Amino acid sequence: MAGRGALRSQSVLVEGREAVPANLTYNADGLVPAIAQQHDTGEVLMLAWMDEEALRRTLATGKATYWSRSRGEYWVKGETSGHHQAVVSVAVDCDGDTVLLQVDQTGPACHTGTRTCFTGREIA
Repeated sequence: MAGRGALRSQSVLVEGREAVPANLTYNADGLVPAIAQQHDTGEVLMLAWMDEEALRRTLATGKATYWSRSRGEYWVKGETSGHHQAVVSVAVDCDGDTVLLQVDQTGPACHTGTRTCFTGREIA
């Protein structure tokens, strides 16, 4: 997959949109953690992984697109389940190593059927 390896990318404008944030740093596998949060409640829904292409697709389509480490392929949230994430905004944290997607979640976010991937999984 192109773009693998730790790097910092320069911001580029594509049809008036910022395609890749300038301050984003990928891990050694070319990935960055992406937190999905419900835009109107602040509820943390899930964590997934993105590479530069997944982020580019997300920004271009407004649909949360991730990189599946286990399957080795891109996946659009809700493509098979119907539980879509419409992206409202995208931010990068202060260290430039995590992406926050503010989304409008349709249905449960977790593949187990719970509202979030953290529902009922408290450890303390």
